[in-house]
Amino acid sequence: MQDRYGHRISYLRVSITDRCNERCTYCMPHELQEWLPREEILNFEETLRLIRIATDLGVSKVRITGGEPLTRRGVLDLIRELPKIPGLRDIGLSTNGTLLAREVEPQRTMAAALRSASVRSVNISLDTLNRNVYSEITGRDLHPQVLNGIDAAITAGFDQIKLNTVLMRGRNEDQLIPLIEFAAARNLILRFIEMMPVSTREVLGDENFISISQAKRVIESRYGSLIPEPEFRTNGPASYYQIPSRQQRIGFIGAMTNLHFCESCNKLRLTCDGKLRPCLGSYLEFDIMKPLRAGASDEELKQFFLDVVDRKPEQHDFRDNYKPGRKMVAIGG
Repeated sequence: MQDRYGHRISYLRVSITDRCNERCTYCMPHELQEWLPREEILNFEETLRLIRIATDLGVSKVRITGGEPLTRRGVLDLIRELPKIPGLRDIGLSTNGTLLAREVEPQRTMAAALRSASVRSVNISLDTLNRNVYSEITGRDLHPQVLNGIDAAITAGFDQIKLNTVLMRGRNEDQLIPLIEFAAARNLILRFIEMMPVSTREVLGDENFISISQAKRVIESRYGSLIPEPEFRTNGPASYYQIPSRQQRIGFIGAMTNLHFCESCNKLRLTCDGKLRPCLGSYLEFDIMKPLRAGASDEELKQFFLDVVDRKPEQHDFRDNYKPGRKMVAIGG
């Protein structure tokens, strides 16, 4: 699949639930959340069918997201089916980490079970090492569970573990160096992410927003000039750097300030309620659940995918007075 701007689509982010056990201010900013009823959520058979169709069209990587995907009952059953799909070479998971250390089988953690099910990479949210601040950001006192989850992921032996830190003025600007040292001690990739107005535009205020250039200045004041690594790529839009005098790589995701952010985009998003979104930072979404449940053939659903890709915008709309249509938790991380 290729859109009219030359983006080759090889990556599908699949949300399997809008539910989460946390209430992060930038994702689900209000405590009261109306969860989607079960009948409005794609079941696993439907999800697997759409993934198979996407791989027939050239998708080779799938990342399972939420909400918090590990809150979905039977998530391991779904993930164990993914390696059976021809053409799917890379399976990843994005999680808040709180459930990775949970025992799901005798003497086996969720992390170990995911790795056994051929999940290669895990992205774990970690915005601070301060337990009290973590509780303020997420609305839950689950920081110890996250740290245990990170340890469980390391023990499980994933090919790649990335820690994701959303930059928040007044909350975690003092955590940049401690988080880098935390990641270095565990040989993990750490990525700093600019706030995006997905759930609310208020996050872009001067009292909240930190740019990646500001974060770089803080980091370079401690370690010296970061060394660009333009040849190193993962499946997302991060730009990576090496910290001088040590074998440590950190990344920056700057959707708001990087004017070239969208040039290498290779992804589509499938929401848990069956919407295909060609861009996170756009209102465009297309209901593939309706034809799916109306009995559409695989060929008709393939054409649906192709039509959505053809509508993919050249750039996101976050810089143009974007007004969120629904919360990030309902779109998928």
